[in-house]
Parts: sequence; C-alpha cells; structure tokens
Amino acid sequence: MGQEGSHNEEMDLAQIQELCIIFMKECPSGALHLHELKRIFGVQSTSEEESLYVETIFHSFDTNQDNTLDFLEYVAALHLIFRGNLEDRLKWSFKMYDKNGNGKLDRQEIIYKIKNRTSNISMTPSEICDRIFELVDQNNDGQITLSEFMEGAQKDEWLMNLLKLDINATGWPNHNINRNNG
Repeated sequence: MGQEGSHNEEMDLAQIQELCIIFMKECPSGALHLHELKRIFGVQSTSEEESLYVETIFHSFDTNQDNTLDFLEYVAALHLIFRGNLEDRLKWSFKMYDKNGNGKLDRQEIIYKIKNRTSNISMTPSEICDRIFELVDQNNDGQITLSEFMEGAQKDEWLMNLLKLDINATGWPNHNINRNNG
C-alpha cells in the first residue's frame, strides 16, 4: 500500500516537472500573465467556474501583486493544485465562495455558488443553503467563518461533497501537456 502512494506522488512530481518545462517555454522572461496561465491549463473562456478558479489561484499566489507569476509563485500554485491536502483544498473552497473577500460567507454567496451545481440534488438552492447554515453556522449569526466552514465540512459527508471544489484541475494540464509538446 505504501508503494502505491509513493507511485502516485512520483506521478505528481513528474507532472509538476513537465509543467515547469512548459512554463519556461511559454514564459522565457520568467513572468506568467493570467491569460497565459489559463492557456497552459486549457481553461476555456466559456467556463466561468474554471476561469474563476484559475483567477483566484493566480491572484492569491501573485504575492508581490505585479499581475504576473514568477517561477516560484507558479510552483506554489501547482503544489496546491496537485498535492494540496484536504485542509488546503477546503480553504480554497472557502475562498471561492467568499466573493467579497471579507472572510465570512453569507447566504447570497452560498446560493450564488451552489445554484449551478445542484442538478443531481432534489433540493432547491435555497433549501441547500438553509441546510448548510443549520449544519455549519455554529453561533447562528447568519455568516459562516473559515473555522465553521472547515469544521462543518469535515463533520458531515453530504456537506463535504457539496462544499469542496469539484473542479478536477489536475486533469487540465495533463491534457495540455500533450497538446503543448505536440
């Protein structure tokens, strides 16, 4: 069993190495712009959720706020995508829900995020939102903090599946590595 995990880790490292080679080809200057990151990841302009996900990654890892990612910022972003643990991914999910960036989720932010993701659930977005707040909003203040979000998601499997990012970002570069090398 331990060897299987090691094999997966090696695959992840190989993917990261390949993406680093692409970075150097695409950005010989060492500065990667948002549109270039989207191209590397094959994000279509018609996919609002994928686009928002990559934009959030880009702006979060652009630590010096120069509207480009240098190589180290790029590698940090790749690390989250490929090897981030559950806690890291939940933090990212929280950021994706927190549209106004105030560190708390309100009903509008939750409904906005879930309304397009509930096709296989027999509840309305409003009912889902009510259930989320019942499960997670521990102090009943009408807002969900990061700690409430993290604790609630880890305690309830239904909620975990609903709240975590369901974009499989690791598949984008795999497809695009082959395209860029061809």
